[in-house]
Amino acid sequence: MKMEPRPLTVKPPGFHLPTNKIPRRHVSCRRVVSAECTSRRDVLIAPLLAIGAYALHSAVAKADETAEVKQQVKEEAINSRIYDATAIGEPLALGKDKSKAWEKMMNARIVYLGEAEQVPTRDDKEVEMEIVSKLRKRCAQVERPLSLALEAIPCDLQSPLNRYMDGRINADALKPLLTHWPSQRWQEYEPLLTYCRDNGVPLIACGLPLAILRTIQGEGVGGLSKSDRKKYGPPAGSGFITGFRSISRRSSSSSSSSLDINFSSPPAPFEPSSYFSMQAKVVEDYSMSQIILQAVTAGGSNGMLVVVTGANHVAYGSRGTGLPARISRNIQKKNQVVILLDPERQYIRGEGEVPVADFLWYSAARPCSRNCFDRAEIARVMNAAGTRREALPQDLQNGLDLGLVSPEVLQNFFDLERYPIISELTNRFQGFRERLLADPKFLHRLAIEESISITTALVAQYTRRRERFIQELDYVVTDTLRGIVVDFFTVWLPAPTLSFLPVVDTASPDSLEAVKGLLGSIPDNAFQKNPVGRDWNLNHRIASVVFGGLKLAGVGFVSSIGAVASSNILYLLRKLINPSFAEMEQNKRSPILKSALVYSTFLGTSANLRYQIIAGIVEHRISDEFSDQPLLVNGISFVARTINSYWGTQQWIDLARSTGVQASKKEEIVVSSFEACKVLEDTTNIDEAEANQR
Repeated sequence: MKMEPRPLTVKPPGFHLPTNKIPRRHVSCRRVVSAECTSRRDVLIAPLLAIGAYALHSAVAKADETAEVKQQVKEEAINSRIYDATAIGEPLALGKDKSKAWEKMMNARIVYLGEAEQVPTRDDKEVEMEIVSKLRKRCAQVERPLSLALEAIPCDLQSPLNRYMDGRINADALKPLLTHWPSQRWQEYEPLLTYCRDNGVPLIACGLPLAILRTIQGEGVGGLSKSDRKKYGPPAGSGFITGFRSISRRSSSSSSSSLDINFSSPPAPFEPSSYFSMQAKVVEDYSMSQIILQAVTAGGSNGMLVVVTGANHVAYGSRGTGLPARISRNIQKKNQVVILLDPERQYIRGEGEVPVADFLWYSAARPCSRNCFDRAEIARVMNAAGTRREALPQDLQNGLDLGLVSPEVLQNFFDLERYPIISELTNRFQGFRERLLADPKFLHRLAIEESISITTALVAQYTRRRERFIQELDYVVTDTLRGIVVDFFTVWLPAPTLSFLPVVDTASPDSLEAVKGLLGSIPDNAFQKNPVGRDWNLNHRIASVVFGGLKLAGVGFVSSIGAVASSNILYLLRKLINPSFAEMEQNKRSPILKSALVYSTFLGTSANLRYQIIAGIVEHRISDEFSDQPLLVNGISFVARTINSYWGTQQWIDLARSTGVQASKKEEIVVSSFEACKVLEDTTNIDEAEANQR
């Protein structure tokens, strides 16, 4: 039987026969082929996906690790200096890497912060806040509880302190209970108390009650009642007599030791070296040690306690004296860390001698009578630079003698020496040296300001003069040079400085020397950070604004007179060269004295405040937070100075028109420059040129 051929069917693209129309054997074959293809595809793709996932995971982990390291470095960046007091010889500066101090604190259960007592300073409170806040963050990361004990608050005020921490009473209710605090004491402690309340850091009052302390200082331990002596006094055989004798021996020998730290017992109204005051110190040590031990036990085996007290209570000493020695009977010394804040003097530790503390922690504005900075580290910096001390500028030598030049500042100076032009400027001109040491990017700021000034001035000059630009090139050059000079001083005068010259006594009988001393005692910028050895208060900073305004006003007056004088000289020269030029001159000139006075007032007030803010806040404080990103820092400076120039120009135009220095026109006037110093002269010269053309 002859089979008829089936007609050929052509499927359009994308057309598929329904599965139910396909023979079963064909469907089975397709499934097998599809399974084999899928299996081969999975075999090929799976390793690639695994490699990609691993690479992505590594990149993310590395980015997280880098961010964590940067955050940790940023947190550890601190405007103070830490010394390792356990080193043999002079205390050893830790430099920029302070991880050793933080690691040792995190490994301890008790951290003592010993405040300076001879000359109390609020700088201690700033350092305490910095240490407590950073320890809280680190403890939170490892889920470790943190508590803070304060000797300044008597232990009998623990109940109202708890109510304050719980929010049941406010600061106004707690403050009257601290009757023994001077008015400024509350202002010093309030930020720390508020921080602990807001961040859930328990506060512990560990000071001796005021009535007990005064009784012992006035009558001795024998003046206490039996119940009070049993509650606060050390029991027999607990080291009371041993501790007392140790303090007596140390007190009697302190006058002959030039290296002893200047600690003292509670002073007024009793003599610090008196018999009863020594008894009071021993009772305080014992009472605080019992409260601290209770707090450590309540915090669990993983808890940390920070104790803020006087330095004489925590400095390492003979066995049986001080808090660390008493508490070491229950908690090993390796689990206790002693940090002295701004000690007035330093020990030079010899072989076999007990260190006075683990670390010495100086705030940025706190001077030291000697060894404030590690001479060995400075010597290493000098040797690395191949420079002898005698080759340094005289002010740096004076700063080294006074202990005011840090190794970082010295290293910055040597870094500037690598560039020939900058090296010449820093060695020949003290003003450049002081500004570059305070802000190594000072020349960048100056270049940014001048580039904005020159560019906008030339563009504005061409916009206003058009076809007369070449003909009036002498006026263009005069205006531009004047703007360059004024812009230089608006950057130079408000810039922060770092000076190591000795300040002349303002009480000097010589009036000129007294004025020099007064000017040397105030900062060049009102918002500059306190350098080492300086403690500028609000009065100093207000004086900085006033004197800075007077200096800029003088620059504005002289530059305005000079610009008009140079314009007149150019006019006379043109008249001599071209006698017909005088016949075309019909312009009415602006009053010279009035223009100079108005312009100097503008620079001394508006311009002074604006440039003080830019140099002190934007470039000195805000930009320091991004010091590791120079491109961002320069961008911030450029944007801030551009906005400032435009805003300043608008202010000057309004002032010039309101005072009659610059005439108003009905038509819109294109702003001739971003700098006020050019607007006045440019308007005058263009009016002259228009008259000449007529």
